[in-house]
Amino acid sequence: MIFFDKRVFWLSGAAVMALAAASPALAKDEVAAPATPAADATTDAPVDGADDAIIVTARTTRSVTQVTGTDIQKILPGVSPLKAIQTLPGVTFLTADPWGNNEQNISLFIHGFNAQQLGYTLDGVPLGDQTYGNYNGLSPQRAIISEDVGRVTLASGAGDLGTASTSNLGGTIDTFSSDPKSEMGATIAQTLGSYDTQRTYVRLDSGTFGNGNSFYISGLRHKAKAWDFNGKQGGYQADAKFVHDDSTGKLTLYAAYSDKIEPNEDATVINLANRATAPYARPFLYPNFQAALPYFSPVTFDDKNPNYRNYYSDAQRTDWLGYAKYDWHISDKVTFSNQVYYHHDDGVGVVAGPIKVAGLPQLFSYYFPGTGLPTTTENLTRLSNLFGGSGLATRTTEYRIDRGGLLSSVQVELGNHQIEIGGWYERQSSSAKRRWYALDVSNPSTPYQRPNDTLTPLITQYWSEVRVDELQTHIQDSWKPIPTLTVQAGFKSTFQRARQLMKVQPIPGSFTGSTALPNGEISTNTWFLPQLGVLWEAGDHIQLFANAQKNIRQFQTSAASGLSPFALGSQKAFDIFRDTAKPETSWTYEAGVRAQQSFGGGISFDGQISYYHVDFSNRLLSVSPTPVITSIVSGSPLINNVGGVKTDGVDIAGTLRVGSHFSLYNALSYNVSKYQDNYVSGTTTVPTAGKKVPGSPDWVYKFIASANYSIFDVQLVGDYLGKRYATYTNDLSVPSYFTLSGRLGAAIPLGDSAFVKELNISLNVTNITDKKAASTLSIGAASGTFNQFPLAPRQWFGTISAKF
Repeated sequence: MIFFDKRVFWLSGAAVMALAAASPALAKDEVAAPATPAADATTDAPVDGADDAIIVTARTTRSVTQVTGTDIQKILPGVSPLKAIQTLPGVTFLTADPWGNNEQNISLFIHGFNAQQLGYTLDGVPLGDQTYGNYNGLSPQRAIISEDVGRVTLASGAGDLGTASTSNLGGTIDTFSSDPKSEMGATIAQTLGSYDTQRTYVRLDSGTFGNGNSFYISGLRHKAKAWDFNGKQGGYQADAKFVHDDSTGKLTLYAAYSDKIEPNEDATVINLANRATAPYARPFLYPNFQAALPYFSPVTFDDKNPNYRNYYSDAQRTDWLGYAKYDWHISDKVTFSNQVYYHHDDGVGVVAGPIKVAGLPQLFSYYFPGTGLPTTTENLTRLSNLFGGSGLATRTTEYRIDRGGLLSSVQVELGNHQIEIGGWYERQSSSAKRRWYALDVSNPSTPYQRPNDTLTPLITQYWSEVRVDELQTHIQDSWKPIPTLTVQAGFKSTFQRARQLMKVQPIPGSFTGSTALPNGEISTNTWFLPQLGVLWEAGDHIQLFANAQKNIRQFQTSAASGLSPFALGSQKAFDIFRDTAKPETSWTYEAGVRAQQSFGGGISFDGQISYYHVDFSNRLLSVSPTPVITSIVSGSPLINNVGGVKTDGVDIAGTLRVGSHFSLYNALSYNVSKYQDNYVSGTTTVPTAGKKVPGSPDWVYKFIASANYSIFDVQLVGDYLGKRYATYTNDLSVPSYFTLSGRLGAAIPLGDSAFVKELNISLNVTNITDKKAASTLSIGAASGTFNQFPLAPRQWFGTISAKF
């Protein structure tokens, strides 16, 4: 097959025109209305449920829940969309900061799948797979200001066929921006809190003007001190949205800017020897350079201690994102939607650490013969002088992303059929550079400047340029043979072509396990990924649903990613992988019951019980050539298909409302994900068959108790996280724990004639009991060792919000 055969585009175009022709054209005096979306489609409107609902019983053939913008801000003003869905069933989200902003230590598991095996969108625009070293997207918290989020929807088993993602094996997380308000006004919110937190948010709404026009523009300044070291995290964001809505269609324009610096928490290395003595946190030393100099002395530095402290580490990201979308109401039966988007990212990850850590002297000896090895005092001193005389070197990974795309779909109502045909195309260009800079003893650098802006690199270890074409098409039909029964069926096709050109190669042998990073092309084409679902409305208050869907995860395409074929250490290894490896594949089966019931006296309940089973095959495993996180020396991994995973689980969630003053939400999840096969590392068989997927707990429980009286409201959030294994063979684990957070708010009444229309004051407390425990686990070893991040301590935040 010739990739992206023109016949694919002709077929899609012909189908669109044929379906449009099947519906009678509008007479000139008729008013067009949006076509009713397919029962399983994701739309811009909230699914059934109150605006403040925690769980929503959506009318779909799949398990779909959501959290609204109002509830997101109740959790914590400014919290990231991914942190907010921690309240939903089946979700385990962890990070070392209270907002979930720092991407380096984020851990997300849903039904046994990790963050890079899920799909993410903003208003339909693909956000990539959330790999820390982004190569195909950006995080939701960089794509939109938290306060401008309208809702976040989680399809925890299988995403919609039209989701623009190449990684959604285990479901999708769709973030939706709020629309402009119908009345002119302004909102100003100020948050102050623990560790010098200052968060200032401003939004201006135009109100409706002209013929259905409205817009808003927002700005944000966020800064806070890290809780265990002197690092300032945060930055600036802005976004704007314009909507024109009339009888012909709806035009939406959106633009966002984000410039963030997030100093990184270092993980603590845990192994069989140091479990009792390993430090809880591993803070860096910046800005105490005078204390750092003797600590990092190349002669006396203790390079045998895996939990040494770096001078600093951070992630710096600047993003521009925009889209234009038009929903054209061709008739009351046909809607034709087109959306174009563009994203540019300029980023760098920085680590300033000692030159003596395991592997670095050997690396530097390739680029500067006569230094580094053997590690004599004389050679180490010479090496230190070469890097500025501080005993430190600054390592960067410098990223660029330019990607643009088109999403197109047509929805047609034909009798009792609702048909949708659509496609997504993206052209992606990215680069990754690994560089090393001097850290001058007379003029030390900081985490808040980019070395490439002020210094010339001593080493460019590698420079990769990658080009990727993505094409995905889908067709689905939602058929109602009788009014109470919906049958939804369809399939999608996905095609990826990726090419890498190495502009700078590592010196052979300097990149552990590598002779050269590969040049070349890898293509994966899958024509048939089916989905079949059924929704039966068994009564006025009961729905039964079932769904089955097949999906794949396309290969990652970055030389800086451990699971990418472009990170393999030789051209031969790449060629073998290209010819033999298969993309990860999953079959997801789910069934459940939804209920909505009013008991009188103001008491009501809505909830959902769902069972799911997943057959996950062709699992890819990266075997690192370097010790797990004890070395910052890069190495070329070995990547193999190592068998399958079987998952079974149950989610139970519901909200009980008592009058208009009290509600109690509970969610209980049980998940067991087990490896089905052993794998071979070198000549050793690693016994993983029957072992549980590490990092993903069996049991998760959460509750939200909310009450309001007069001008006051209060909320208490509880979160229980079960035991988690921390190695592939399950020989190490971390215990379960329970945390609490809370909110107290007041809406102060003001007269209609007042300048300030609405004034709200709130106090939020995270980790109320000041629990110490393992947050994110970084897992990369079969046995004997893992890495953990600490749980952030109790913190207080006060917010004043005024609407004008």
